Amino acid sequence: MRPRVADLMTALGLAGLLAGVGLTAPRWSRYFRQPLPAAPEEPGIPPAAVAATPSPEAQRTINVKLFFDAPEARGLVLEERAVPFSSDIAAQIRTLVEELVKGSRIGLVATLSPETKVLEVFVTARGVAYVDLSKEARDGLAGGSDAEMRTVYSVVDSLTTSFPSIARVQILVENEAVATLAGHVDLSRPLPPDMTLLAAAALTPSQGAAPEEPRAAPKDTAKSAGPIS
Repeated sequence: MRPRVADLMTALGLAGLLAGVGLTAPRWSRYFRQPLPAAPEEPGIPPAAVAATPSPEAQRTINVKLFFDAPEARGLVLEERAVPFSSDIAAQIRTLVEELVKGSRIGLVATLSPETKVLEVFVTARGVAYVDLSKEARDGLAGGSDAEMRTVYSVVDSLTTSFPSIARVQILVENEAVATLAGHVDLSRPLPPDMTLLAAAALTPSQGAAPEEPRAAPKDTAKSAGPIS
């Protein structure tokens, strides 16, 4: 085939191709403007199973002071514990009382029944905390005025010692103000802390230290002296 003929046929072919593209362009443009079908999700971890990044507040903890019964003496003993931090003081108080219900981690005696539930907590602007407990706080209480007093003040002292903004605490039972838990401690009004209920710590010599020898009693010189003239 001669070069001129070949060039002519190539030109005619290109012209036909361009004409075909021009005629079918609207149809192709409509096709490309259609939304593509959603691709099937690839197998993997479902969104609900992905752990959310904890907020900075959820990662913070504070140390609170919990008062439990001494196992071998009458009185309350302090136990410090780290609990999650909350900027809401009512929520923070609820957490503390729930830790009291859980009991000691170092062998002290719980002052509240393990079935006790914290129903509600609210705090006034004057620093009075109202703690509403379920009936188990009353029904599970061991008899005696001493036991009742230690139960009440384990709550009062724990809250006022852990939170300086709390000055007094009033305990409610089943959404109602009660006169007492077991007939002895007046709960009709908010109570201030009472640190006189702390158990006396036993004094023991430090490890490796020799016990101190008893000293001789000083002579009573007043008896040997004669009367003053």
